[in-house]
Amino acid sequence: MEDLYGSDFMTIVDEDGTEFELEVLSTLEYNGCTYLAVIPAGEEDEGNLEVSILKSVEEDGEPILCAIEDEEELQAVYDLIMDELYAEDEDEE
Repeated sequence: MEDLYGSDFMTIVDEDGTEFELEVLSTLEYNGCTYLAVIPAGEEDEGNLEVSILKSVEEDGEPILCAIEDEEELQAVYDLIMDELYAEDEDEE
C-alpha cells in the first residue's frame, strides 16, 4: 500500500501488477483490525458510486489490503462505516 497523494488518496497494486488509484473515504478500527472504505479516485461525482471496504492485514511484515470474505464481519464493518460517514455529513450541514 503506497500513499502517493496524502492521507485521502492511495495507489495500490494488485497481484497482476495493475495499479489502482483510490480515494479513502473513511478508516475504521474494529476488533483490532483496520478497515478502509474506498472508491476509485476521481469518480466521486458519479451517480452510481460503489464503495469498497477493504481490510488491512500484514503479510511478510508489509501492510496489504484485502477483501473481507466473512459476511458477518463485512456487514458489521459496513454498518459502522456508513454510520460514521452519515454522521460526518450531518455535521457539515
